[in-house]
Amino acid sequence: MVEEREISSSSSYEEPQENEDSQKGHQGFVSDFLARLEHFTWANYTFPMSTGGLALLLAEQTQGFVFPGLQTIGKVVYIFDLVVFALVTAAITYRFVKFSGTLKASVTHPTEGLFLGTSTLSLASIIAGIARYGIPSCGPWLVVVYRILFWIYFLITFAIAVGQYSLLFTSPLLRIQDMTPAWDLPIFPFMLSGTVASSGAALQPPDEAVPMIIGGLTAQGLGMCISIMMYVSIASYVRRMIQWGFPSPNSRPGMFIAVGPPSFTSLAIIGLANDFPQYYNYFGADSVTIQILRVLATFASIFIWSLSLWFFCISVVANLAVRKQLTFHLNWYAYVFPNVGFTITIIALGKNFKSSGVMAVGSAMTLLLVAMWIFVFIHHIKAVINREILFEGKDEDVYVNEKQHIHVKPNQSVSDIEKQA
Repeated sequence: MVEEREISSSSSYEEPQENEDSQKGHQGFVSDFLARLEHFTWANYTFPMSTGGLALLLAEQTQGFVFPGLQTIGKVVYIFDLVVFALVTAAITYRFVKFSGTLKASVTHPTEGLFLGTSTLSLASIIAGIARYGIPSCGPWLVVVYRILFWIYFLITFAIAVGQYSLLFTSPLLRIQDMTPAWDLPIFPFMLSGTVASSGAALQPPDEAVPMIIGGLTAQGLGMCISIMMYVSIASYVRRMIQWGFPSPNSRPGMFIAVGPPSFTSLAIIGLANDFPQYYNYFGADSVTIQILRVLATFASIFIWSLSLWFFCISVVANLAVRKQLTFHLNWYAYVFPNVGFTITIIALGKNFKSSGVMAVGSAMTLLLVAMWIFVFIHHIKAVINREILFEGKDEDVYVNEKQHIHVKPNQSVSDIEKQA
């Protein structure tokens, strides 16, 4: 009896001690994770940005071929995107409040500052998702909300584009040799005003739809023009690759960002032409005007989309060349979001030409993008657990010199080149 009492008393003593140790361990884990949020950068918005893009891609209205339950799957992904966006916003707000000076540092940083646009890009996916999932299930009040959100988004993203490029042009920390498609991110959110407009203009009253269409086309045109200047006209991106080669291995997933502008521009042009209302007879009979607009939009979209195809192929080759050297970074979500626009444009062109083959290609690419999103998401979770991101020196708050990696072209003089020739 005495021994039993001693055993029971010792076990009762050990239980609270174990509980106390586990509680301390839990508190230590939480405090450690909160401390790591000092490195929670703007690039984390690439997660909800890609998730929202995937939700748009899975909508029945988007796809050429549908099956029962597809819209429900899209709704689940869209709701998940809303949750992720809220969590990411809470985490980055905690960072700015807890660690003083990080807000200003994040906006002016030569690498992290470029990813500020991903926060508003995430909002673009959410707003466009309202037209696909919210309005069909709610009353006309949401149509009014959609219109208000569009114009707020239009004004805010334009201000961000002007402000960020003012910093970009005057910052001594950014040089041509460091140029990647991420330099296009400041204008990307404003450009997607065209995509947001094309998603919801058809649901608006005619007198509200036309201003939205004109505003969306203006934003899309400006964004595309700046992208062309960045990539081709002033040859920043192409010249940088000719002179120094492809970006460093861990920057190469971001090359897919270049696929986005021509893809989303093609998509917006088709959508805005389809949404033009038969109401005002601006240019004569609206039935004739709309037919002409749709023909012009379709062929102009093919013309522009071809550029995204070229950037897509170049990006695939560049990434496959260093596939064994890649480690997870948040720019891996560029494997998903820009290619969402690329895929939706293929499907839209297939619908316009009534081509089941083209739409089947779009469906196949949809499956590949779903698989890619799952692949990237799993590696994202592993990277957080293994401290490969969200840790000192591992995130976008660290400057990367694009001239210091093993794949950079050697700097040869003219005489050296002549000798080799």
